[in-house]
Amino acid sequence: MSSPSLEEVSAEVIVCRKCPRLVEWRERVATEKTARFADQEYWGRPVPGFGDPAARILVVGLAPAAHGGNRTGRIFTGDRSGDFLYRSMYRTGVANQPTSVSRDDGLRLLGSYVAAVNRCAPPGNKPTPLERDACLPYLEREIAALRRLRVVVALGAFAWDGALRALAACGHRTRPRPAFGHAAAASVGPYALLGCFHPSQQNTFTGKLTEAMLDAVFERAVELAG
Repeated sequence: MSSPSLEEVSAEVIVCRKCPRLVEWRERVATEKTARFADQEYWGRPVPGFGDPAARILVVGLAPAAHGGNRTGRIFTGDRSGDFLYRSMYRTGVANQPTSVSRDDGLRLLGSYVAAVNRCAPPGNKPTPLERDACLPYLEREIAALRRLRVVVALGAFAWDGALRALAACGHRTRPRPAFGHAAAASVGPYALLGCFHPSQQNTFTGKLTEAMLDAVFERAVELAG
């Protein structure tokens, strides 16, 4: 059986209604909005992955932000985490510009693709295990569709766990199960898995994750991707 295309996966993602709690939350946020974006029309649907179909590097996050990806319709777009992430991707040569504010802002990813474990913004940024498992098949299918993929960068412990689960479902397991940590590295089948603290404000404002630390992870990813 042939692997699905990224376009086919994205088309399925954006109409997904598997998780009632997440459907209710993402749509309520899109209706109630927040004051600074009150004049904007929110996406309010699941957010598909985004990037280069020939990507050798896959970046995996937790889920769209309520007023970021859930508003703009593109992962890590329109929020502070995305600002921090895409600046680093630009500096390390895997994005064509350092900013990401909307789906039509001209951002192109170069040899890289960005996705998430969960595709709907969850209350409190905390999907349940059932919600994680319901969404993981989309990540599995993206991995299968990215035929040149060599490196997976997991942003945070939730993404690390999700990436390992998705890779296992694709037939690639590693024992003992590697533990998450910043700059942690593991070989999983034909892929290199790299860990990185999530570029949330909680980490970037406190200095737990600096620009230099994030750049180093992407520099290593580029090196391993060949």
